[in-house]
Amino acid sequence: MTDTTAADEPRDPHLWLEDVTGEAALNWVREQNALTVEELTDGARFEQLRDGIREVLDADDRIPYVRRRGEFLYNFWQDAEHPRGLWRRTTLAEYRRARPDWQVLLDVDALAEAEGENWVWQGASVLRPGFHRALVELSRGGADATEVREFDLESRDFVQDGFRLPEAKSSVDWIDEDRIYVGTDIGEGSLTTSGYPRLVQEWRRGTPLSEATTVFEGKPDDVAVHGMHDPTEGHERDLIVRAIDFYRSEIQLRTPDGLVRLDLPEDARPSLQREWLLVRTRSPWNTGVAEHPAGALLAIRLQEFLDGSRDLDVLFEPDARTSLDYYAWTRHHLILNTLSDVKNELRILTPGEQGWRSEPLAGVGRTDAASIDITDTDPDHSDEFLLNVSGFTEPSTLLYGHVGEPVETLKRAPAFFDGDELAVEQHFATSKDGTRIPYFVVGDPSRRPGPTLLTGYGGFEVSLTPSYSGVIGRGWLAGGGTYVVANLRGGGEYGPEWHTQAVKHHRRRVYEDFAAVAADLVARGITTKERLGIQGGSNGGLLMGVMLTGYPELFGAIVCQVPLLDMRRYHQLLAGASWMAEYGDPDEPADWEYLRTYSPYQNLRAGQDYPPVLFVTSTRDDRVHPAHARKMVAEMRDLGYGPDLVRYHENIEGGHGAAADNAQLAFKWALVYEFLLRQLI
Repeated sequence: MTDTTAADEPRDPHLWLEDVTGEAALNWVREQNALTVEELTDGARFEQLRDGIREVLDADDRIPYVRRRGEFLYNFWQDAEHPRGLWRRTTLAEYRRARPDWQVLLDVDALAEAEGENWVWQGASVLRPGFHRALVELSRGGADATEVREFDLESRDFVQDGFRLPEAKSSVDWIDEDRIYVGTDIGEGSLTTSGYPRLVQEWRRGTPLSEATTVFEGKPDDVAVHGMHDPTEGHERDLIVRAIDFYRSEIQLRTPDGLVRLDLPEDARPSLQREWLLVRTRSPWNTGVAEHPAGALLAIRLQEFLDGSRDLDVLFEPDARTSLDYYAWTRHHLILNTLSDVKNELRILTPGEQGWRSEPLAGVGRTDAASIDITDTDPDHSDEFLLNVSGFTEPSTLLYGHVGEPVETLKRAPAFFDGDELAVEQHFATSKDGTRIPYFVVGDPSRRPGPTLLTGYGGFEVSLTPSYSGVIGRGWLAGGGTYVVANLRGGGEYGPEWHTQAVKHHRRRVYEDFAAVAADLVARGITTKERLGIQGGSNGGLLMGVMLTGYPELFGAIVCQVPLLDMRRYHQLLAGASWMAEYGDPDEPADWEYLRTYSPYQNLRAGQDYPPVLFVTSTRDDRVHPAHARKMVAEMRDLGYGPDLVRYHENIEGGHGAAADNAQLAFKWALVYEFLLRQLI
């Protein structure tokens, strides 16, 4: 590993822990794991937690969520008998039954045993139209990098001499049965600095990958590029997407005369469906015809746009409390999912000669303590939709319908914990700059003040909405704990401006928001600081690291999962370079000036009254490097913080989720809850 620390900064003594599978590094990991496992798994409560969570994960009566591909509904299923999982399909008529007759396409457990590999399912792209071939992606141990293989859905076997790619962070998309777009690691210059494809190539069946035609070449410091084919009958087209950074992109149409770039703001999020071009704005956009605010959704016919018109229809405009979460097409309609103070409402928009008509989705009202999520639609053929309704104490219900027709309940999930005595409340804390920060509280009011677990994320425009979790219920709520979800700036709960208020040199606002929620919980008598634990992963793991080093007096315990912690080198580790639009470039002195003020690894100090902390990560996480957590713990050890304060567990498998199957997932969460219960009860 190369130490790129500036000359005026101390050398990094733990650089050797960045060698992911190096013998010395893994020996250190095993030593730390042994200490944590020996301590936290030695009692009956841990076994009860692990077994109870495993029951949730493996339950036969869970809802088997499906995606329609042609006449079939496809599902991937894991349980105790099939820990790696089954890819399977059925018909809607069968799916309506309590126990559908599933046709198994691929048994990942059997494949792993036959090939001697730890395969983890990562999805499949099914050829449209026809739906008789798929490109299946499998990873070793749950990493983002996958092996791609062509699969025949009729014979239910891999295609001999079909399309196949070795392990890499590849991008693939069908053009037709004999051609695909591919971006993968083919040697020097084929990947960006973020480790994703820099080339889009067209690969024809029966030819070696080395003979694939290069269609587009991105720049080395782009995040990624990929090619896409839209096979919608009457609207067939090919697109090249260049992701300049995490929030800026260019989209070009591939035509017989060459590439034609869509003249859109780089930070806009466009999509194409049949004749329509939809544009979501991330910043204000003056088209020359009108000024559109950030967070708007606009529509125009694609050909009109290409001909020079900028007279776009306004489908949605945000206000101070309401934002667009996402949308989905059916054959003739557009379903909008909006958030008002983090509460859902679904609306149906229908284009017509007089413009777009907007109305609520019949049979599905607005929710206060639950979320409604669109799980699937059938934009090729019908106005079918599937909706999942769930809340913190409300198990999921899967609804089925067609726009304009009555909604049918297809499936109901079981309750994994008793929610009868639990209340769901929404409160608002006041952050340092006066901004109101919403948060949800779930628990039994009669047990206050009591042990409380607070979580948050605050980044990448990710919204945290109410949802049911049997794992949280079994692991925390059932034992009398209170659970809190904070909707911090940096997320998307109030649209793109809620996010942009907290990027780069404004990042401190995320941490001030979280600290304000923590203080508000104590002020309201929901908990005390000694009984307040916090948990977060990935960007939320960075949040936990900042709370540890910057706000230790507020908390009784911290769980920091798959975290970013070394903000001096994050951009040089795995996919880190792709996040510089969120955090900044540490090699730019002006950016490092604010990054260094909160970077957890650089802000550790000896002799501090830090709360007990558990770090959890995965060797196979090829998105956020495990060295962030490794080096943090090593530095804390050097500063005199022993295993009675700092605990560490690294799953040798598991990817960014830190677990490759349900057994590993149950073990991980049992560790987390056992640690929290010991510190906060």
